[in-house]
Amino acid sequence: MTGGRGMAPEDFLGAVSGPAPQRGVGVVAPFDLAMDRELWRWAPENVTLYVTRTAFVPVPMTVEMASLISDEAAVHSATRDLLSPEPEVVAYACASGSFVDGAAGERNLTTVMREAGAPAAVTTSGALVEALGVLGVRRVAIATPYVENVTERLVGFLGEHDVEVVTSVGLGLLGRIWKVDYRQVVDIVRSADRPDAEAMFISCTNLPTYDIIGPLEQELGKPVLTANQVTMWAALRTMGLPAVAPQQRLVGAFDVPAA
Repeated sequence: MTGGRGMAPEDFLGAVSGPAPQRGVGVVAPFDLAMDRELWRWAPENVTLYVTRTAFVPVPMTVEMASLISDEAAVHSATRDLLSPEPEVVAYACASGSFVDGAAGERNLTTVMREAGAPAAVTTSGALVEALGVLGVRRVAIATPYVENVTERLVGFLGEHDVEVVTSVGLGLLGRIWKVDYRQVVDIVRSADRPDAEAMFISCTNLPTYDIIGPLEQELGKPVLTANQVTMWAALRTMGLPAVAPQQRLVGAFDVPAA
């Protein structure tokens, strides 16, 4: 009896090479993340994502939730859960959780992940600052799904890094952010854009953005950065790898950080 296309099983196994060796990115995500597939779209074929989630917290999407899902003990434990498959970097994939406590809070998260055993660590908000630096951007407009006081925390975080927010627009959502469609995202981006903004940032890793980044950049004539995009870009950059994305200015600006 033969396998597919008339090939005997022993011949088939002898002819097959692979699977290709994989390099790993560990991802610590909030309990409600629904964008796993979107994160994967930036990953090269030789990169596997190992994803775990922080514990459920029964509160709406507020400053309180952002603080709870970025609890240092929870992030430490989640990072430890990712280490068995030996990722080269661990990413904390949450915008609000990594900016809610300001620049010091973001630095603490990366320290916690490294202390838990991560060979390298990035956060979404830290990745945003890194991306803005690579692009030479100091004035941004921001579009978010958040309520106002959460958006204000993002404005404050960027201010600590000498990045001016010229305008911000939020949807005021307290949950189910993953239900927002591309049209709604485009609408808030258009509402937030200003001529003096050098770039646009779309916050929240639970907001879909992959397919609209390139078209929005063409329409607005400036870089459009998003939470999932900068997270994956920074994690892969740490590994010396470019992200996979057509017509996205940040991905096209890939360079390897200095050792």
